[in-house]
Amino acid sequence: MSISIMARAQARPYSNRPPPKRLDHSGGASSEQDTCTYHLVRASRNRKTGPIPVTTTSANSCPPTCSFKGNGCYADSGPLAIHWRHVSDGRRGGTFGELLQEIATLRRHALWRHNQAGDLTPEAPGVIDARMLTRLAMANRGRRGFTYTHYPPTPCNQAAILNANRLGFTVNLSAETLAQADAYADLGIAPVVVVLPQGVTKPTRTPAGRQVIVCPASTGNSDCLNCGICQQRDRVAIVGFPAHGAGAQRVQAIFFEGKSS
Repeated sequence: MSISIMARAQARPYSNRPPPKRLDHSGGASSEQDTCTYHLVRASRNRKTGPIPVTTTSANSCPPTCSFKGNGCYADSGPLAIHWRHVSDGRRGGTFGELLQEIATLRRHALWRHNQAGDLTPEAPGVIDARMLTRLAMANRGRRGFTYTHYPPTPCNQAAILNANRLGFTVNLSAETLAQADAYADLGIAPVVVVLPQGVTKPTRTPAGRQVIVCPASTGNSDCLNCGICQQRDRVAIVGFPAHGAGAQRVQAIFFEGKSS
């Protein structure tokens, strides 16, 4: 596994700003009318990520088709849930433009994670805003940003995700079952991650024989700072994340339902 080394990011506040103006719109957001809120911390205190820059996006960014939405999502419990609520109601964070400015000032080659909670900015329910994702990827140029998305890989979403990866911003497709992980990998547009049952620590394989390695941060063997595999756009291996948090049983149930169907 490739090990990436990054100096400790210097903390810089981005949390005590006035709430951004929330623009009402019907029929979904656009690049000019973004109703999401974004928060960035320059040195996360999360044990799994290590002290890298990490962002959070308001809950209205999540696609309605995600099976974990309100049904076991790890970000719905614990300290992260409190922080996510504050970002979602505008008490923390700022606008997309402010987020881009912050990202553009991260040091070169910095490893950073987009969306410890939340997802990519939507243009409409279930549709990624391709222009905003391109702007995010451009702000990331010279840095090593990565994220995960539960947006369905419709043709337009595929195009947006593929373009972001080609521009150097790694978007991982998040699968809910091993069979779905195979289907996503067959698309050939982005690296893939998948949820696994609780307590899994050993590598496994998908029905098609693809290797699934368990996230080292989940087993306590490393953190994102010293691993960086999820940022590797050309990797073959699928990264698995054992279900965790208060809703782990529900997430695990979705995994096994998909496995038996």
